[in-house]
Formats: sequence, C-alpha cells, structure tokens
Amino acid sequence: MNNTDPSPSPAFGHNHIFLGTGHERNERKTWAVISLCSLMMAIEIIGGHLFGSLALVADGLHMSTHAAALLIAALAYTYSRRHANDARFVFGTGKLGDLAGFTSAIILAMIALLIGYEAIERLLVPVPIHFNEAIPIAMVGLIVNLASAWLLSDTHHPGHDHHGHPHHGHEDIRYIPAASGTVALEIFEDRVVPRFRLRLNGMELQHHKATIETLRPDGERQVFTFMDQGAYLESREPIPEPHEFEAILQLDAEEYRLVFTEHDPQVPDADRTAGQPAHTHRDNNIYAAYIHVLADASVSVLVIIGLVLARTFAWNWMDPLVGIIGALVIANWASGLLRHTGSILLDMNLDQQMLEKVRRTIETDGDRLTDLHLWRLGPGHMGAIVSVITQKAHDATYYHNRLSQFSWLSHVTIEVQQHN
Repeated sequence: MNNTDPSPSPAFGHNHIFLGTGHERNERKTWAVISLCSLMMAIEIIGGHLFGSLALVADGLHMSTHAAALLIAALAYTYSRRHANDARFVFGTGKLGDLAGFTSAIILAMIALLIGYEAIERLLVPVPIHFNEAIPIAMVGLIVNLASAWLLSDTHHPGHDHHGHPHHGHEDIRYIPAASGTVALEIFEDRVVPRFRLRLNGMELQHHKATIETLRPDGERQVFTFMDQGAYLESREPIPEPHEFEAILQLDAEEYRLVFTEHDPQVPDADRTAGQPAHTHRDNNIYAAYIHVLADASVSVLVIIGLVLARTFAWNWMDPLVGIIGALVIANWASGLLRHTGSILLDMNLDQQMLEKVRRTIETDGDRLTDLHLWRLGPGHMGAIVSVITQKAHDATYYHNRLSQFSWLSHVTIEVQQHN
C-alpha cells in the first residue's frame, strides 16, 4: 500500500514563500549602498571635469561599474519579494538571490582578470604616476567602500544561550503514537533546569513505567528515570547541554527511538551553528554584494600601500605588483562564491551531516528509507523528498511530526509504503 503526501504538513505551512528572514532589511541596505556609490560617482565625474582631473573621472567611472554590479543584487531582492506568491515559481523565488550571487561572482572574476591584465601591462610598460592625485582618490574610495561594507554587514547575530531565554516551539516536542495513545515527549527548560516531560493526550501517566536512555554522538550514554507530577511524568535527572542525542524511550513494554538536535538560530555565526550549517541560512545575495565591496576595499588598501612606497622609494613597480596581488585575492573570493552558489543552483546537497540527521530521524522502529533528497529552497529554507518503507500503521503525518524538529525543513513530500 502506498501513502503519499505531496504537500507540507500544517507544521510547515502551505505557502511557497522561501525568502530569508532579513530579506527586506537586506534589500534596503543594498539600495542604500547603491545610492552612496552613485553619489560618489557623480561627485568624482563632475569634479574631474571641473578641475581637469582625468584620474578623478576614471575613478568615477570605476564607481559606476561598482554601482551597476550592486544593482543586480538590489533588483533580485525586489523581484523575488514582489513575485514571492507567483504560482509559476514552483518552489518560490528564494533561489533568485543565489542566482544574483552567482552573477556577481562572474563579474568579480572579470574584474580580477581586468586588474591582472592591466597590472601586468604596466609592469612590462611602466607609465608615469600622478601621486598627488592618485593617493587621495584611493583614500576616498577606501572610505566609501568601508562605509558600504559596514552597511551591508549583518550586525544582528543573536547568541545561542540556552538559559538566557526560554525555548518554545515544535522543535522541543516529539509526538509518539503509543499503544495507549499519542504520547508527547518534550525537553522542558522554561526558566528551569532542562528535564524530560511525558504527557499522554493530557491524561495522567502515573500507571505507566517509563525510562529514557540518551546516546550522544561521542558515544556517551545516560539513563533518565521519571517521577509522577500529576499531569505529566518528569525526569529526575536534568539534561546536560548540548541537547543533541538519540533518545531511546522505554514506555511499558514498547521502545521508541527519537532524535533531538540543537535549536537552529535565525542567523548562523562563523561557518556552522549547532546542528545546522551556515549556508542553510546565509543570504548569498547580500553576501555577494558584501564580498564585492570588501574586494574593492582590499584593492584600495593595497593601492594606497603601493603608491606610498612607490612615491617614497621611487619603486614605481610596486603599483602594478600590488595590482596583481589584489587581482589574485579577488579571483580567490570569486571562485569560492561561484562554487557555492553554483552548487545551490544545481540542487546539490551541501552537507552530508544534515542528510544523515534526517535519515536517523526516519529510520527508527524498523522503518527504512528507500529515497531521500534534500536541497535548498532559499535562505533558511530546505526542501525534502522522503520515501520510506514501514511494517507498521504509520502514515505520512507520522513522519511529518518526526521531522518537525528541523525548523529549516520548509517543504516536505513524504511517500509511505506499507510492507507486511
């Protein structure tokens, strides 16, 4: 018997809006940086014509290409927001930012090639340098790029403090279809030391015998016993941090295996948060724009150093040399961005550990996965297609409930095959 549920469960919602949590904020930031760059471009071009400075006009034209590249990011934000409910986009417009990031990476690579070509040409055929004009222009460009980088940087990085605020939501609770009814197992930590709590459809569980054994990734095991609290059973032993383990619940004569993972913060820090990779949440559109201005700022720093050394020691070769170094730095950043965004656009699974966590969550009580696909729909949103064979009377809703612990799973399609 086949039981297929092609639509998300109520826990996941039924819309197909897979935009990042900071989409509109990042959109405003990008337009603000474009305004800043456009203003600087106009000042430099007009000032260059008024004062007869070719270098100032050239830098203004360079700033125009800078603004044009950022315009791709801004338009991607605006378009994806306005068409978020367009049914023609089967899985929403969340990946449009990754497409914009991929395009920005190509532009960065082209800029690196142009800088490298011009630097090598000037190294072979030196040209006179107007230090008194070039150095101030490079410094002004650095200030504008630093201001742009500051505007594009994400200053909202919430910590992951388990005791600084209570945890709520479906990721703390597991629903188990036991013989006596649906049992709710949760980690309760609202302003108290974390402990397991067991409830049976709001009824008392004092006539049932329960124990839990946890198995952590490092192999450490711990057994929890329960005491009667009237409306629920509560573990005598507190749950140590982190809350990432497999829990084996022994309820009367039945055994159930459940997987608990750490809560996923809205914005990851560094390259990985507890239980969730950064690329799940990272907005590649704003990241690409940030890398663009950061690359420009890095080149400005190198140019200033090269010009100062060239003027001080008459090392005119320093200017093209730092240009080559800058081109290599930009090419390296562009290459990394191309690989990452390209992988997302091709629906590659970027993290095997995420796949294994989903697999372990499904493959309990003798159930077996026959097919599993996991891919990114947008910043903070993943899609999954799951096919499972079971010998028990489990339907698709049962597996939706099991997967509800993963808040980043936003669209799940489950096929259940009954095998007797």
